[in-house]
Amino acid sequence: MSEPAGSAPRATQAKVAAGLRRRYRSELLFQAYGIGAVSLGILFVVFLFYSIFSKGYTAFEQSFIKLDVVYAQDTLDPDNHRSPAELAQANYTAIARAALRERFPEVTERADLHKLYALLSEGADAELRRRVLADPGRIGRRESVWLLAGDKVDMLVKGNIDRKLPEADRALNDQQLAWFDRLQAQQRVQKRFNAGFFTQGDSRNPEQAGVRGAVMGSLFTLLVTLLLSFPIGVAAAVYLEEFARRTRFTDLIEVNINNLAAVPSIVFGLLGLAMFIQFFGLPRSAPVVGGLVLTLMTLPTIIITSRAALKAVPPSIREAAFGMGASRVQMVAHHVLPLAMPGMLTGAIIGMARALGESAPLLMIGMVAFIADVPHSLTDPATVLPVQVYLWASSPERAFVERTSGAIIVLLGFLLIMNGAAVYLRSRFERRW
Repeated sequence: MSEPAGSAPRATQAKVAAGLRRRYRSELLFQAYGIGAVSLGILFVVFLFYSIFSKGYTAFEQSFIKLDVVYAQDTLDPDNHRSPAELAQANYTAIARAALRERFPEVTERADLHKLYALLSEGADAELRRRVLADPGRIGRRESVWLLAGDKVDMLVKGNIDRKLPEADRALNDQQLAWFDRLQAQQRVQKRFNAGFFTQGDSRNPEQAGVRGAVMGSLFTLLVTLLLSFPIGVAAAVYLEEFARRTRFTDLIEVNINNLAAVPSIVFGLLGLAMFIQFFGLPRSAPVVGGLVLTLMTLPTIIITSRAALKAVPPSIREAAFGMGASRVQMVAHHVLPLAMPGMLTGAIIGMARALGESAPLLMIGMVAFIADVPHSLTDPATVLPVQVYLWASSPERAFVERTSGAIIVLLGFLLIMNGAAVYLRSRFERRW
């Protein structure tokens, strides 16, 4: 018996409709997976930034204690010479401790005095020294001065010490808490902007530690890296893309450049240790050596991005230049290179940003050493921001946790600035064909 007319087309349409529904469901499921992956990635980034900023923003504040200081002449300048050299070497710590004893006259025992002195930082004398050197006429006078508090007091002010814990589990004992409460009741404890975090170098004391030394070391290291890697990388890219003939040798060079871009960064540190320090005898832990090592690491990236920028220039530009009688050198220098320069600059900035965040190769050349002084030249001992983060993260003091997160915030700020500059240069000068 024959099937009714039109039944076959209807069956086919039903199969097609069912297939379309499956395809639409698969497409929606794929989109859901993509949205879920993006959302998860954004969630992780938000959690990362929240973790860093919630722990690090307090590093930009520091606690101070107000004391009535007497600049005793018999302590600072007994001979009344007013010599800047002698005043710089005077015992300002004794002046600060005398002000504390005056505020708490009932504290007389040696052990109790030691606990009392711990309320102030070991670097509290720096402010007194600065004031006396600026005006020696202060000697013999009394003055109210805000002095740097110790790291444990600073943690207490910032809420990082739980007063409800047993005394044996707290960084400050009950007696120190009582002294702190008296000072706070008299409005002699205050949080201020921590300018020292940006103006001082590293220190064993958390409240005195700053990032200036690491920032200057990073700037010097990146300066050497930029001055070497950018011209060498651009020159190599121009030669390989515009002048070199396609031979097995040039193919081998291209393969090796691509492979070097994927080499772990610590390998470049080993190479720098063997070549620049052990063979050439350059100083360890110096920005010039760090810049040379990072140059080796960033060169493949700059060469690859520069070649991509040269390839993006239309062949018609080259043909028009040749048609006007330009030589190959003139064609490259006057027409192709200016058009490819925005892409090259973008690649160089991205390479510099990667170099700024590297720590492994610099650990191999000794830039992990404790450097308290701020470097002033390319050969001075120095460290960089990622290594400074590593050093502070491995410190046992609780106060270094916020310093670590604060240094990460500074590092992220530099990275955002550099990546923002790359985006701006590309959008401002890039030409679309």
